[in-house]
Amino acid sequence: MAQVSSFPGKGISDDDVAAIAEGRVDDPFAIFGPRHRGRAGVLVTFDAYAQTMTAVTSSDEIPLAPCGHGVFCGDIGQCEQYHLRAGDGTRSWDYDDPYRFAPVLGEMDLYLIGEGTHRRLWKALGAHAMTHEGVAGVHFAVWAPNAQGVSVVGGFNGWDGRRAPMRHRGHGIWEIFLPGLHAGEAYKYHIRPRDGAPFLKADPMARATECPPATASLVADTADGAWTDQGWMTHRAAANLHAEPISIYEVNLASWRHRDGRSLSYREAADELVEYAHDMGFTHLEFMPLAEYPFGGSWGYQPTGLYAPTARHGTAEDFRALVDAAHNKGLGVLMDWVPAHFPNDAHGLAHFDGTPLYEHADPREGFHPDWNTHIYNFGRTEVRNFLTANAIYWLREFHLDGLRVDAVASMLYRDYSREHDAWVPNRDGGRENYEAIDFLREMNTLAYGEGPDGLMTVAEESTAWPGVTTPVHAGGLGFGFKWNMGWMNDTLRYMEKDPVYRRHDHGLMTFGLAYAFSENFVLPISHDEVVHGKGSMLQKMPGDTAAKLANLRAYYGFMWGHPGKKLLFMGCEFAQGHEWNHDEALDWGVLAAPGHAGVQTLVRDLNTLYRATPALYQRESDSAAFTWIDRDAYAESVLSWIRWGHAGEKPVVVVCNFTPVERHWTLGLPLGGAWREALNTDADRYGGSNRGNMGSVRADGPPQSGQNHSARVTLPPLSTLFLISEDDQ
Repeated sequence: MAQVSSFPGKGISDDDVAAIAEGRVDDPFAIFGPRHRGRAGVLVTFDAYAQTMTAVTSSDEIPLAPCGHGVFCGDIGQCEQYHLRAGDGTRSWDYDDPYRFAPVLGEMDLYLIGEGTHRRLWKALGAHAMTHEGVAGVHFAVWAPNAQGVSVVGGFNGWDGRRAPMRHRGHGIWEIFLPGLHAGEAYKYHIRPRDGAPFLKADPMARATECPPATASLVADTADGAWTDQGWMTHRAAANLHAEPISIYEVNLASWRHRDGRSLSYREAADELVEYAHDMGFTHLEFMPLAEYPFGGSWGYQPTGLYAPTARHGTAEDFRALVDAAHNKGLGVLMDWVPAHFPNDAHGLAHFDGTPLYEHADPREGFHPDWNTHIYNFGRTEVRNFLTANAIYWLREFHLDGLRVDAVASMLYRDYSREHDAWVPNRDGGRENYEAIDFLREMNTLAYGEGPDGLMTVAEESTAWPGVTTPVHAGGLGFGFKWNMGWMNDTLRYMEKDPVYRRHDHGLMTFGLAYAFSENFVLPISHDEVVHGKGSMLQKMPGDTAAKLANLRAYYGFMWGHPGKKLLFMGCEFAQGHEWNHDEALDWGVLAAPGHAGVQTLVRDLNTLYRATPALYQRESDSAAFTWIDRDAYAESVLSWIRWGHAGEKPVVVVCNFTPVERHWTLGLPLGGAWREALNTDADRYGGSNRGNMGSVRADGPPQSGQNHSARVTLPPLSTLFLISEDDQ
């Protein structure tokens, strides 16, 4: 056996031992490993549970001397390959010394992170199971520029912040390779701030987490699953989404359907939800946020783990299987994405390194009063990189077909929901948030440039901000689509009125056409309309149960006939009787009632008609593709218009009667001959009274309402009709 040098003369100083014992080592790779204080061969290691420590080489076993407080030291000469054997008197354990390994991150990674342009940030930061210098383990890297020290802690080291302090690499990056660890390990970062006591934080870049309410990060299993959606991805890349039918089914996966008193898993949803949405004729599923979030009552809109699919429903690979199954059924998948703010949970991003790092320090900029959340500092390059890379991550790694960006209005305006003295003007004294605007433009540019072809970004933006869907190079924000919140608010206000008073608010149904072609719009009936005391869609409608159902059917007909892509929140498609509760499954039992089943059948048929009729989707952003017939029939609460497709496509006429009175109407039509009644919301298959036009009308009357022909049409009470020309053009 080799002889151990005497201590402390040629070993470790009392100050270093005290720093190790007290967990305040600032430069761990100068203290630990086989180069203590730069002296090659002088090995220092620490294990609070060990009584003995030996360095085992290929040819020798070198005992290390105890220096107190679990610190051991010895001279191992020029041995570069060794492992450690610790003992506590009753057992021994072997492990590789993490402080003998070189860094993993290269200079280019560090440069791009510092510059805020690392397009694959998730591949550099976070936890990665890998083989490094021939040894299997996990590489950890985290951005914490103002920390005094950072350690990785977990069950593998007794959650002891003294055991695995990380190497500071510059640009605020800390990293370490811990040999012997593997996917599935729970961990956090032990942050030692410059002022105050140490604390634990989850990994901002973790790609897996414990299931809430547990808060640790997990080393993700990143083995690539076998995607089988190549056909979908190829078709998507060739499609022009603005000229395609898009009908979106918005889903809260936690409450869509329960099994054995619990939410569905991702893989169960891959069967049940995908099959249902496909049968209902929707083109896309849109999931409310699935990035990990601690509080169920936030519905995912207060995430703490932006890179981790919530563990409530399974693993990241399970979520990939759900997306893959949807694609193989011809369904696109969107997800709500929340870059506007984040919660103040202790394990999350707030004061991550002991300072306001991801958020603004000034609460007038960094705190959202409505949601009790922090606002990202979009002016910090690393924070902007964290968010833009996250958008690319979801689009690339999970084949998502798009992101719906939440709360865009709150990002655009510095005074959003604030008192006059509770916000900070921009550099020009205005209310526009220049940094957030730049971030959104960069995010959209990167999403469309870096993500797979054919995807979409959608803005939930409730103001009249110009150019939301105008390309960035033309001065816009660069989104593909925008939710039409004004249309939703106006038309629901109208529908909530007793029909006898609707004549006074006729403009609520027509005003949307004044701006319908200024953006690429989605017409949203979302979760926000059926919560917080607003009642369900059925409850909004006036009258008794039969009248409520008829009003709702007529409204859905109006919506599907109106220019704009469609979005309907789950449960609305079968007229759920009570407003949505995130803790409960949808009330599927109401489908036993014919009226509710009829609404479900109507939505299925509307989707089928919409997808099969090019005039209803080809030119939804083209004002020349829309012609009013009856816009000013206030007294009768009748609306009618023409939807035009490309040359050679049959036009569609949509007629709405929003009174409970049957009307015999002289309807102007652009073409003579037969017009098929393609859909009538009053049909008995939908629970209606089955009044209508026996399947068709004939345009053999004189010019009417600016059209060259006319027909006498029966308009059932509280109904919408779709008429399609039968004659070749």
